[in-house]
Amino acid sequence: MKITEIKTYLVNANESQRTGRPRGRNWLFVKVFTDDGITGVGEGGGWPFLVAKGIEELSYFLVGQNPFNIEEIWLRLYDILHGHGATGAVRGGIISAIDMALWDIKGKALGVPVYELLGGKLRDAIPVYGHASTPEAAKRLLDRGFKAFKCAPSSEVLKSLREAVGYEAEIGVHCHAEFTPAAAIQLGRACEPYRPIFLEDPVTPENVEAFAKVAEKVNIPLATGERFAAKWSFTELLARNLVDIVQPETTRLGGITELKKLAAMAEAQSVTVAPHDGSVGPIVEMANVHVLASIPNCFLL
Repeated sequence: MKITEIKTYLVNANESQRTGRPRGRNWLFVKVFTDDGITGVGEGGGWPFLVAKGIEELSYFLVGQNPFNIEEIWLRLYDILHGHGATGAVRGGIISAIDMALWDIKGKALGVPVYELLGGKLRDAIPVYGHASTPEAAKRLLDRGFKAFKCAPSSEVLKSLREAVGYEAEIGVHCHAEFTPAAAIQLGRACEPYRPIFLEDPVTPENVEAFAKVAEKVNIPLATGERFAAKWSFTELLARNLVDIVQPETTRLGGITELKKLAAMAEAQSVTVAPHDGSVGPIVEMANVHVLASIPNCFLL
């Protein structure tokens, strides 16, 4: 089997009448076609317009490749992009989209779900969470069957949610890396009485020493990872036991291949996995489901 063509699709690529530039949240989907008639689909994150252009430019390498050689293609793409100075979320978005499509092709060709290719499933359902910062929103999520959600970074908001739903649901606090270490510690201590399941990105995770200060002083599990574009970005946080939950954005991390590897790295440190999905589309959601079904340290989606 050989790859014959790659097509990209930008979804919801609306233009602003004021600036003429794209606005809103855009999704980038990709189709990889083969000479056997099997088509794989994938999704890339990062900056969708640049990622789409990068995928188109890489067609010269991809066409003619055996789509079953997923690991080799992943490594070759990484080397090509790195050699041209393409790093971060753009590189990760390109590789992620192609990687998901290749796993899709392989599963279809062999007639098995992707989770079977990843070692088989360990569970039949994946726990999910939503977003709620008002009691009304939290109750709506409960009515829909959610058992967990995350809220704005405020102890008062967290308190109001606990008063509204009690401990029927787990609640996380998402900080968007907006705080200094001192402010994050103050927030964390104020939230502790309400037993949140995590404090997400209390400080910028690239500043490991700042993250360490918060980890030392706050008695809440810390979560991070949506900004990272490779498994190596998690290495020091994991090695120093500074993170309790990794939250990779699979569309910029490197796809199914990289998520599975990161899950193994996290498992070795007794850390759980909760892929971030706040800005992604349906294809990566399904990719995440297959990986989470196959790993022992699944936490939330």
